[in-house]
Parts: sequence; structure tokens; C-alpha cells
Amino acid sequence: MRPYHQIPIVECGELLIEIPLKLFAVESPHPYEKLGAPYGERSPYYLRQSVVDNLVQAQNYLHLLLPNWQIQIFDAYRPVAVQQFMVDYSFGEVIEQRKLTEADLSPEQRQDIWEAVYEIWAVPSLDEQTPPPHSTGAAVDVTLVNGTGQIMNMGSPIDELSERSHPDYYANSSHPEAQQYHAHRQLLRDVMLKAGFQRNPREWWHFSYGDQMWAWLSNQANPANSLTARYGRLA
Repeated sequence: MRPYHQIPIVECGELLIEIPLKLFAVESPHPYEKLGAPYGERSPYYLRQSVVDNLVQAQNYLHLLLPNWQIQIFDAYRPVAVQQFMVDYSFGEVIEQRKLTEADLSPEQRQDIWEAVYEIWAVPSLDEQTPPPHSTGAAVDVTLVNGTGQIMNMGSPIDELSERSHPDYYANSSHPEAQQYHAHRQLLRDVMLKAGFQRNPREWWHFSYGDQMWAWLSNQANPANSLTARYGRLA
């Protein structure tokens, strides 16, 4: 269990609504749908109402700083079935990268691979007290697109299973390219936090508002807080 799962959930019942995609950049088709992830009838480009409102606010903040730049939405609402699909897919990817065969894995190798997968991916839990963040409709994976439509280089792709995914990985590097990666990550962080989000400490691209991780990070930043989560699992 991760530390944020200690946060109680008091579900507010707010609706899941469609993100106004015309305001944002979007990868099409959706990256997980391309892989065959089972979204069913519900689009991944949905979030809770207040989360959408805050995301629009973050986009407005970005426009004030850099006109014509956009937040690109990589992923938003994710049913637990999709979480399970992506966890299994990532497990297979690691096996392939390491040039292994699943049938021949030792227990130690299997455990090591699962630990690598769960560094990034939340456990696809059906326990109502420990929902994967994206299954609550409160988490969104985002990056930045500049005024010419170019996706900004953040120093690692979304979902990479490595330390490069940690938000401050490039913070202390003197290399000019690394400084640029960090500056892009900080810009994304600044506009999202100004709009009320919190950033996952392990993933530069993952932000949430109103879920257990958001409440836990907010309480860590201000120990006088005693926030609870307002959004639980939707499916």
C-alpha cells in the first residue's frame, strides 16, 4: 500500500464530464486505445467536473505566460480494467527489453520486473479504499506543446520505467539540454499547481486534484491541513 492510500475517501458524487478537447492538444488516436486497452463505451478523455475546470484554468495560465502554447492531454480517466491491461502490457515490455522469456523467469526475476512496473503504475486494485488514481476521474497525464505544434522534450517519454521519470531528475545537471528539460517540467508544474493540482513525486507528467494522492501531497506540504479525498473509484 502506498502512503496516500491512508487518506480517507469521502465521495462527493461529482459527475465525470467530457474534457473540452478543443482547448487542448490531444494525441489521436489515444495511445492506450491504440494498444487495445478496453475502455468500452466511455472515452478516456473524461474527468470530474472540478478537475476539468482546474485543467482549463491551467491552460489559461499557460496562455498568459506563452500565448499559443497548449497543454497536451495524454491520458485522463482510466477504468481499472484499463489499468490492469497497461500493467500487464508494461510487464511484457520489460521482459522484451531485457530479452527474457516469461516462461523461463525465475521468481526473483519476476519479482524484480513487477517492482519496476509498479514504480510507475498504480496497482489495479478493486478495493474501494485503494483506487488507482486515474480510476477516480481525478488524475490526468499531460505534457506541453509549443506555438508551432511541437511537443516539448521533457527529457523522457511519458510512462518510461526509469529514474528519468522522476520530476527533478535533471534539476542539478549543468548540461544545457538537461536544464531545458527541467525548465519545461517546471513550467508544466507551475501552471498545474497554480490551478490547484498536485504532481506525482515519481512522474513528471501525472497531476491530480481531489483524489487520495492530491490530499496526501497537500497535507505533506502543509501539515496544518487535514484534507480527505473527495473522489473515489468510478469503475
